[in-house]
Amino acid sequence: MALKGLLSGNPSRNATLYLGIGVISLAKAIAVRNDRNRFRRELTDAAMFIGVGLALRRYSQLKAEKRQEIESQVPDWAIDLATSEQAQRSVRSLAKQRMGRQSEPEPSLKDRAQRALLSR
Repeated sequence: MALKGLLSGNPSRNATLYLGIGVISLAKAIAVRNDRNRFRRELTDAAMFIGVGLALRRYSQLKAEKRQEIESQVPDWAIDLATSEQAQRSVRSLAKQRMGRQSEPEPSLKDRAQRALLSR
């Protein structure tokens, strides 16, 4: 998985997934402990998955702390303003324009009549 994919989405959920895979891999390593080469591979896999899981968990905690810190610095009036219905509509329309998905306005009755006459 690419690093960008790891860090996007919900890193806490990804951390749990990686830690779970690491634990399973560790259990597999214990199960094959008599086969020296396979034991090393499984142990290496377990260490990598657990390491990535712990790193993602730490990243998730830092992300949550940073979000809380930023939210605590924003004044209450700005939060109320940003969560108003008008602000949400403005953001949606701006996003549609930026993404090029702005639908064309519905043609009026006059426009449809003119097209019908011109097409004959």
